[in-house]
Amino acid sequence: MKEIDFLLNDKMNEECGVFGVINVHNASEVMYYGLHALQHRGQEGCGIITSDSKRFYHLKGEGLVTEIFNENNLKSLKGSQAIGHVRYSTNGGGGIENVQPFLFRHTTGDFGLCHNGNLVNSNELRKELEIHGSIFQSSSDSEIFAHLIKKDTQKDRQKAIRDALNQIEGAFAFLALDNEKIYIMRDKNSLRPLSLGKLNGGYVVSSETCAFEVVGAEFIRDILPGEILTIDHLGNMISDSYAEKVYPNMCAMEYIYFSRPDSVIENVNVHSSRKEAGRILAKEAPVDADVVVWVPDSSVSASIGFSEESKIPTEMGLIKNRYVGRTFIKPSQKLREKGVKMKLSAIPSIVEGKRVVLVDDSIVRGTTSKKIIKLLRDAGATEVHMRIAAPPITHPCVYGVDTSTYDELLAAKHSVEEIREIINADSLAFISEAGILRACNRKKMCMSCFNGKYPTYLYHAIKDANKDGKF
Repeated sequence: MKEIDFLLNDKMNEECGVFGVINVHNASEVMYYGLHALQHRGQEGCGIITSDSKRFYHLKGEGLVTEIFNENNLKSLKGSQAIGHVRYSTNGGGGIENVQPFLFRHTTGDFGLCHNGNLVNSNELRKELEIHGSIFQSSSDSEIFAHLIKKDTQKDRQKAIRDALNQIEGAFAFLALDNEKIYIMRDKNSLRPLSLGKLNGGYVVSSETCAFEVVGAEFIRDILPGEILTIDHLGNMISDSYAEKVYPNMCAMEYIYFSRPDSVIENVNVHSSRKEAGRILAKEAPVDADVVVWVPDSSVSASIGFSEESKIPTEMGLIKNRYVGRTFIKPSQKLREKGVKMKLSAIPSIVEGKRVVLVDDSIVRGTTSKKIIKLLRDAGATEVHMRIAAPPITHPCVYGVDTSTYDELLAAKHSVEEIREIINADSLAFISEAGILRACNRKKMCMSCFNGKYPTYLYHAIKDANKDGKF
């Protein structure tokens, strides 16, 4: 992440998004629009591999989809099969060597690979593979999975993939492509979303359903937890499972923050779930106020829900400058102090003389919350009451989100009242865990960042433990 991005961004960031195209003419063009629809999941790099059933064509780079791909180079990516990726670097770091998809050469046949998520046993697997002679070209988890596949020298790639999947632990949505088939894989805990759609007699697969609308595809179904779905270049489809037991542990932050509002995750629309979270939050933590203001942009839906339930009008009290995030200017100390004003501006005519309810989706480090509240007070707000449409984030995420240490999390060390004092709010409340489950219409999902109940064994995935050494 660029230095100024870190200074201005106090949010969790998802690792990446994947998109696949099967048996569709000019697959690279469809891929371009699919990746563009997933750009919010990663802005550091992107790539595409295509196949015409005879050979592979590969292009990737650091930057946005619109910066890396154009009409000319898309024409060079021939074929009706493709996999693509947008990246936000967490585990493995940045650099062109970590931009996906990867293309691997092997005696059993070449293949491309990309994934969304994080393997919690990556260090152990990497060491074991290196001891047995594997040489790594990147620090990405995806390459570990590829080496596990390559260990199996049999011609049956389906079996090799199944055996490899049974050796990894964590959150993942993998896409693999050879010259005849695409392999679609989702972890047994269903921590990361992955859906299948139909397009022009072929298929597309995406981390989020919002991309289907963009490319004109029809949603078919979600990829099942623990499923290996194989589709060949003739359209034949085989569904297999690598896991004896599967679990409904979709990541709560996919609903709360990561996914686009127009996406549907396991039959629940993201906008609707966020709006319902706002309603529930208004019931759980009512407040006397004059106006509800959202923190742009992922809090809009929750703000609407809070407003409708509380009967307090909601207004656009903060304006976001969308052209700050990718600046390459190293900020001076003076610029650091004005960092939030570069990204957000308050509208005095909306908040002056008003008691403001400030709705946000989460508090991670708390630095931005404190500065936004100051912005509102400087613009004339008489009171600022903060309401958060997620429970307090008290534990690191090990499944592909960039909060891997306790030091990064304000709620890990402070009570709600202490956080209120730190950010200088007149009041502060978070939605309950039961409330967010109701909002997402679920009985269960991964809320480990709120309660420390991780659905997998952790290995050494968390970099910092509590003082007593326990997670």
